[in-house]
Amino acid sequence: MKMFPLILTAALLLGCNQKPEENPEPPVPSDGPVAAVYTTSVAGKRFEESTVFLGKPEDVHFYKVERSGETFQSVDGFGLAITQASCYNLLLMPAEDRIAFLTELFSREKGMGSSLIRVCIGGSDFSLDEFTWCDEPGMENFAVHPLDEEWLFPVLDEIFRINPDVKIIGSPWSCPRWMKISESGGFYDAWKGGCLSPAHYQDYADYFVRWIREMESRGYPIYAVTLQNEPLNPGNSMSLYMSWEDQRDFIKQAVGPAFRAAGIHTKILLFDHNYDYDDISSQRDYPLHILEDAEAAQYVAGSAWHNYGGHVSTLDKVHSAFPDKDIYFTEASIGTWNYSFDGCLINDFRDIFLGTLGRYGKGVTLWNLMLDDQRKPYRPGGCSTCFGAVTLSTSDHKSIIRNSHYYNVAHCSKVLQPGAVRLGTKGYETAGLTYQWYRNPDGSQALLLLNEGSSDTMVNFVSDKYSLACRVPAKAIQSIRWKE
Repeated sequence: MKMFPLILTAALLLGCNQKPEENPEPPVPSDGPVAAVYTTSVAGKRFEESTVFLGKPEDVHFYKVERSGETFQSVDGFGLAITQASCYNLLLMPAEDRIAFLTELFSREKGMGSSLIRVCIGGSDFSLDEFTWCDEPGMENFAVHPLDEEWLFPVLDEIFRINPDVKIIGSPWSCPRWMKISESGGFYDAWKGGCLSPAHYQDYADYFVRWIREMESRGYPIYAVTLQNEPLNPGNSMSLYMSWEDQRDFIKQAVGPAFRAAGIHTKILLFDHNYDYDDISSQRDYPLHILEDAEAAQYVAGSAWHNYGGHVSTLDKVHSAFPDKDIYFTEASIGTWNYSFDGCLINDFRDIFLGTLGRYGKGVTLWNLMLDDQRKPYRPGGCSTCFGAVTLSTSDHKSIIRNSHYYNVAHCSKVLQPGAVRLGTKGYETAGLTYQWYRNPDGSQALLLLNEGSSDTMVNFVSDKYSLACRVPAKAIQSIRWKE
């Protein structure tokens, strides 16, 4: 991906929303410390890199934004789902091209520094078959599935060699079929639908413990798990209906105590589904009901969310009710039903990234990392219309197209280190401009910006040591980092 270094000049800085305090053409520093600026725009910029010199705090020539002194949540990171379909496509690439791409995405020194991924516990609608790690009845039959040995592990090995600090969120699409019952309580022998039998709560808790231990023995630490992907959607090619009542009971009767007894510190995240609870009235406020149960809540770190229904503002109620519990966004797709680069770039950065982070979210993962130009491979009954964040050409298994989700993740990962803290701001606000300010663990400062307006916007971000004259192009996302 070609980068275009650029030094901003006085002529470039003069633009829309300019607010000179004394001089009609304010001086711009021409040497000294600089900030790194990354821009992707509807007009055609694609993660273009530039630099801008930092001025003194008193050098304020445009609308001013300062830190308020408040601090909010720390951030774990951003990334994409490493599905079996993604791994299949990655492993079709020539090794040197694959390593170059993974380095671009995961390396903090040489690339974007993506630090959070989502992995399926067993199969999904984007695997090469339907499976779990214990398809024969009885936990004595638990074993690593050959498809994960063949496709998932080689890619994880390469990722962790590039960035050993990557965090994994694991999610199952279904429990083993022999653990399922129908809504009426009878045996349910199908991948699609069904419910987890209370008679197998202990078995399934043991399944999670064994999966985590096996993954960690191979060098893949599991940071968090959700207990069921989309628990209110029994219609996927692999799926399981798990009401909030069932999830609450499974946590407090089985999986929570099992993790504690085994000394497992992996976070348990609730729900992992849509803001609107799929319009099922009895399941509205799903995670809140579980957290109201103190016996279950003691084992729970937080909740996970998708955006296929409802609005990110749902998270306001979630944080307000339980401010000590974490929030993660774990899945969103682009595809034939919604995709335009311009619209998805802007809307998803606003709603998923800034929207989640501005509501105390700690991280974002999107779905999938890579599919081919036929949107494959996918399972029968799964999503045949989804795009990956990156599209691989089937003509040479080498050429790739970076879609909007790639740039959304890249902008956040490049400037926010794991452990970055969101800071409060005060000052200039205007319709169409959204910004967030962060302090990284190494002391550097970072900004995420979105300009939805039709003209460029000029803002001065003023810290204790510097003033940053920031030009945000029309209909663009931008990320900035500098050493304080």
